[in-house]
Amino acid sequence: MTDSPATPVRKVIHIDMDAFYASVEQRDNPELRGKPVAVGGSRERGVVAAASYEARKFGVRSAMPSVTAKRKCPELIFVKPRFDAYRAVSAQIRDIFADYTPLIEPLSLDEAYLDVTQNLKGIASATQIAEDIRARIRAETQLTASAGVSYNKFLAKLASDHNKPDGLFVITPRMGPGFVESLPVDRFHGIGPATAAKMNRLGIETGADLRERSLPFLQQHFGKAGHFYYWISRGVDERPVRPDRIRKSVGAEDTFAADLFTLEDAQAEVAKVGEKVWRYCEKHSIRGRTVTLKVKYADFQQITRSRTQHVPVTGAADLLGIANDLLAGVFPTPKGIRLLGVTLSSLEEPAREDGGDDTQQLKLTL
Repeated sequence: MTDSPATPVRKVIHIDMDAFYASVEQRDNPELRGKPVAVGGSRERGVVAAASYEARKFGVRSAMPSVTAKRKCPELIFVKPRFDAYRAVSAQIRDIFADYTPLIEPLSLDEAYLDVTQNLKGIASATQIAEDIRARIRAETQLTASAGVSYNKFLAKLASDHNKPDGLFVITPRMGPGFVESLPVDRFHGIGPATAAKMNRLGIETGADLRERSLPFLQQHFGKAGHFYYWISRGVDERPVRPDRIRKSVGAEDTFAADLFTLEDAQAEVAKVGEKVWRYCEKHSIRGRTVTLKVKYADFQQITRSRTQHVPVTGAADLLGIANDLLAGVFPTPKGIRLLGVTLSSLEEPAREDGGDDTQQLKLTL
């Protein structure tokens, strides 16, 4: 990429369903409508998978411990997730997308990028297509979606967050650089809390601050990602919408009702998680060389341990053997363990050269 990238020509839409899991539950159960709803486990060690907008007003968020969510919102109603229902609705929505373009890049069940530069309807306006899709989603599923329209994926994603819920926002090529300059870096898709904190320590708090840093500076502090940060701070993102996104990893994890303190108890739980990962890999002919163990303690401190082989993992016994070797290295444990996870990565699929976030991390639900 040169310092004067070509004039942007793509028309990209990012569609993001509004509080998807919770909205499906409210749609299917009228008694939940207008009430604060959390999809997830209500038990002491449960975690919120999704929260309705009524719950979000109280500060309830996804990935929040259920006990914390209940403390913030005593009237919170917990609903067990129904992933078959969510997948069915997601397929309905995908069919709507397919009426407009074959270039659909799903990020999860509830969001996707669409490239509508050359679309099946011959509609010149990407904004009009986004409006049509939102209207059809509402009519066919009784759910709402927010949309962002722009000339690249990074800005389309930012735009879809701008007028949530049930909104649409457009970032034109003229608006792009200025829109990025004004945003805090922790609002950037692709910059997580740890990276944002590191940027803040380096005096980088906004897009404008990020743009002031040189490419060598960003590469020195952030490695290969520095190149991506350098260009998005200028509103530039040349990654195409890819309907064949490459899976980066397959993993599963489980949170326990009571803390684990013994190696034997932890091994039993790792076996359950690892076998679930391997069943998926076997079904989809996925192989990988890196096994990662995730450990979260009772105080929410989290560590990971990984091992990479020269050859792919060949079976469940191989996967569990590596995971248990990694597990043995964290014992005796200084404190109780509340969660264990196993992930297989370095998958045997074609390598990508353009970087960015066009990869999938599949997390299986136990």
